Amino acid sequence: MITSLQNSQVKNIIKLNQKAKARKDQGLFIAEGRKMFLEAPLSWIDKVYVSESMEKDDEVMEKASRTSWEAVADSVFRQMSDTQTPQGVMTVLRRPAYQPEDILKKEQPLLVVLEDLQDPGNAGTIFRTAEGAGVDGIFLTKTCVDITNPKVIRATMGSIYRMPFVYVEDVVSLKEKLQGREIRFFAAHLRGENAYHEESYQKGTAFLIGNEGKGLTDQAAEAADRLIRIPMRGQVESLNAAMAAGILMYEAARQRRG
Repeated sequence: MITSLQNSQVKNIIKLNQKAKARKDQGLFIAEGRKMFLEAPLSWIDKVYVSESMEKDDEVMEKASRTSWEAVADSVFRQMSDTQTPQGVMTVLRRPAYQPEDILKKEQPLLVVLEDLQDPGNAGTIFRTAEGAGVDGIFLTKTCVDITNPKVIRATMGSIYRMPFVYVEDVVSLKEKLQGREIRFFAAHLRGENAYHEESYQKGTAFLIGNEGKGLTDQAAEAADRLIRIPMRGQVESLNAAMAAGILMYEAARQRRG
């Protein structure tokens, strides 16, 4: 059992929680919590840390026994944790290495493209909603939040394990790469010509979602095949990025159900 904060493993866990560079250099990220551990693919797991009080949980321990795991004193576990109320199990995972073809397997894919999205909660919520709506994958520009940020991972509620994602240079270069695949780019934009529900998303579709404060860049908007808008009442000008993305994804899902 690990009983000291000076333990090298403890120090590394704290570094992985706090530093994107450490996660990138080591190819690892942290998922905290019982649900996140139980849903984690065994092939992704590098190591599991279980607090001494959590060792009473038979389901957790049964899965832990099939991995490399170590017990940690409760007092030390609290210091390792990135949350205020630790659940007693922390999973170190190998970062998946998806390729664009992992996202583009279907003939008429449904995609989400995030440009410069910065809020971890928004990013994680979009991943979770995308899984629920049947999205095939997510592209993110390199200026987006690090998807392995612990706050993003928590917000995905496990969807990080099932929603493939690929970082790209920018929206324009992605559009060029996808030329010939008959995927139409729809940009949620204040200057949208049609309301979102007036378009068809039954063929290859990519929704462009921009930065929380600035929206899409002019270059991304110009790369879109169509600008669409979400009608607003009152004095509201725009919606939260995750909310807007959810509305569009579920409209596409509704149409594709026929």
